[in-house]
Amino acid sequence: MKRLLASLLIVGMPFSAAVYAAGDAGVGAVKGQTCLGCHGVKNYNNAYPTYHVPKLGGQHAGYLVAAMKAYKAGTRTHETMYGNVVDLSDQDMQDIAAYFEQDGK
Repeated sequence: MKRLLASLLIVGMPFSAAVYAAGDAGVGAVKGQTCLGCHGVKNYNNAYPTYHVPKLGGQHAGYLVAAMKAYKAGTRTHETMYGNVVDLSDQDMQDIAAYFEQDGK
């Protein structure tokens, strides 16, 4: 049983690494500049209505992509976020997410 589990872990490692390698962080640094206007400001709170704007740096890429897709699909609502993601392709989202995951801003 232990050998089977070890085999599955070893075989599955390249696949899990490929998931995170899908985005290009260098390209995402350019595409993600608009995001920094709100998400790159330390302790930023929107003036009205008042809400805290979360920091994106260091967040898991998979979470960021899922959030962007949800805003784009309308299952997660926020007009400003919808406006920022509506024209993004899946690759754009992967690139932006890769940048923020590795950057830490």
